[in-house]
Amino acid sequence: MNRIVVASGNAGKLAEFNRLLGDAGIEFVAQGELGVEDIPETGLTFVENALLKARHAARVTGLPALADDSGLCVDALDGAPGLYSARYAGEPSDAARNIDKLLAALAGVPEAQRGAHFHCTLVLLRHADDPRPLIAQGEWHGRVLAARRGTGGFGYDPLFLDPDTGLSASELDPGTKNRVSHRGRALAILREKLGLL
Repeated sequence: MNRIVVASGNAGKLAEFNRLLGDAGIEFVAQGELGVEDIPETGLTFVENALLKARHAARVTGLPALADDSGLCVDALDGAPGLYSARYAGEPSDAARNIDKLLAALAGVPEAQRGAHFHCTLVLLRHADDPRPLIAQGEWHGRVLAARRGTGGFGYDPLFLDPDTGLSASELDPGTKNRVSHRGRALAILREKLGLL
């Protein structure tokens, strides 16, 4: 498995996959480069959505496929935006509008009650009809800031405070973020399952 289609159009995710698994001799190619369009994410869980995306990409390309379904789950909002993180403020997906909506939803919520975690589910299919998908999950616990901090990363990173460093996800250097993030943790588990220690 030296070439894998990534079932995402998110450039940030693709870069993280390449940083974290590129040394294993795996070439990751975005599905858009192979003419694969996004499909509706109709699953009710992160696992279901990741499976849907991976199967679609593998079926269209004939390649092994890696899909990620991830989101920010905020305690004070009963886990929202969760599955709907990318489109929290509606279609088309827009990170700035999503952040604005989250800040509005948490207006007046004290700092101690702004707990949240990022969740990531990765699914790797060897082929479209693979009955034994490799599934790896990771979580990153922290809290939601009252205002944006930092210019790096993507998505909700400017609002997510990592408690161990005291920095927002946007303020972390890529190496540190890849080590502590939900996606980094899930990819470390996937590496083990692939025997890439």
